[in-house]
Amino acid sequence: MSSDDTDPRGADPRDEKPQYVLPLVVRIERDAPPARTDALETAARAVLRLLTDERAVGEGEWAAAVAGWEDARIRKVVRRARGAEWRRAETLPGITVRGEEAEVRVFPPVPLDGWPKELAKLQVSGTELDDPVPAGAVPDGAAVLWMNPGLPMSAGKAMAQAGHGAQLLWWALDEPARAAWREAGFPLAVRTAPEAGWAALAASGLPVVRDAGFTEIAPGSATVVSAFPTGVNLGS
Repeated sequence: MSSDDTDPRGADPRDEKPQYVLPLVVRIERDAPPARTDALETAARAVLRLLTDERAVGEGEWAAAVAGWEDARIRKVVRRARGAEWRRAETLPGITVRGEEAEVRVFPPVPLDGWPKELAKLQVSGTELDDPVPAGAVPDGAAVLWMNPGLPMSAGKAMAQAGHGAQLLWWALDEPARAAWREAGFPLAVRTAPEAGWAALAASGLPVVRDAGFTEIAPGSATVVSAFPTGVNLGS
């Protein structure tokens, strides 16, 4: 299973539909930035939280926007905020998800050219974060979002890719597995795949994110492979 967000230069019927984007804002205070892996994992959980929020399904107030977003190209854009910018972002309808130190707020999808002014002014490019210490072992029972070791990305771009990997995995799971994962709080880990094992991982049949190539990397690049622990059933 893979994402079908491929080369944007090719003809695709989804391009004829209204285009939406899922906004995510990461809090990066000047003197206390979060660790990169923490930010990526928090962004991934934020996407899952939005997808499963009662406002995003059925007759919920966000459901139409989510459906429109999923019917077209599934875009995610990560912007950064601090201080008053972050406080203004928190006044808009959305969900704030907190990791170990990271804070990410996800908002319902908006038209590609219709960002709220409070978010449109936030910086999107050049979001860089580091891991002061290497990420540890994958916790028991956690999904793993394996990042391509050969594709350097800004932290903002990588956060969007991690979010997409989590979304593809959610779509792949059967209902019992979804319920169990959600009940557990969406445990997951983002890790860089071993270089020697990446090709086999990408060809394993697990959900693969293939980027549309709008920013930073070439169209069709495999960026993330999403894996759930052994014993969890994937949907057909």
